[in-house]
Amino acid sequence: MDAMPHLLLVDDDEDILSLLTTFFRRHGHEVTTAQDGTAMFRTIAAQQPIDLVILDVMLQGEDGFSLCQRLRAVSRVPVIMLTAMADHTDRVVGLEIGADDYLTKPFDQRELLARVKAVLRRTSMMAAPPAAGTMRPTLCFAGWRLDVARRELRSADDALVLLSGGEFDLLLAFVEHPQRVLTREQLLDLAHGPSHDAFDRSIDVQVSRLRHKLEEDPKNPTIIRTVRQGGYVFTQAVTRR
Repeated sequence: MDAMPHLLLVDDDEDILSLLTTFFRRHGHEVTTAQDGTAMFRTIAAQQPIDLVILDVMLQGEDGFSLCQRLRAVSRVPVIMLTAMADHTDRVVGLEIGADDYLTKPFDQRELLARVKAVLRRTSMMAAPPAAGTMRPTLCFAGWRLDVARRELRSADDALVLLSGGEFDLLLAFVEHPQRVLTREQLLDLAHGPSHDAFDRSIDVQVSRLRHKLEEDPKNPTIIRTVRQGGYVFTQAVTRR
């Protein structure tokens, strides 16, 4: 039997922590809680791995945006952010700093559970060993190597570049459809599936983040180019190893 997914809930509201802990444990998840960034990083640094972080934005002290940004600099663990603010801008900011999903309070616990399952499913499908007789390739372009099995991006000098789950899925969609104009809707379907709950702006945000990691000059990109009134095109030839 597979191990229970291990969630880390980060919120300074003890009632919410208690409620979500009970709910997720009832649905087969292991749960650890933290009320601030110090406890969050201490838990992540412990030996037992965390499969996903549910991170509240409005924390006392250092807020969730700052914590997510610091976390993304050192870890690829998936992050779902929670906020009491319905401002569309907040959702964009969350994606810009590397969150994998975003949910506004108040929310239905079953919706949060569905999103947790969706994010874990995307990451586990890519991380799972390939079936007998198959091999997941390493996709190479412009000196970069995208290891599909390990969900890793490495530069020409073998330096590891950290990607969020959403960034990896979008880059994989690009490299699997090179030199072809893809609309935002097509990219959403390819990266997140036809039942996605993302939005067009999320593609622009993640493209911008990928350009800052891939391009020598992100303001004048040569790898991922914008096509006016069309979408984007991945310009590079891709080889498989």
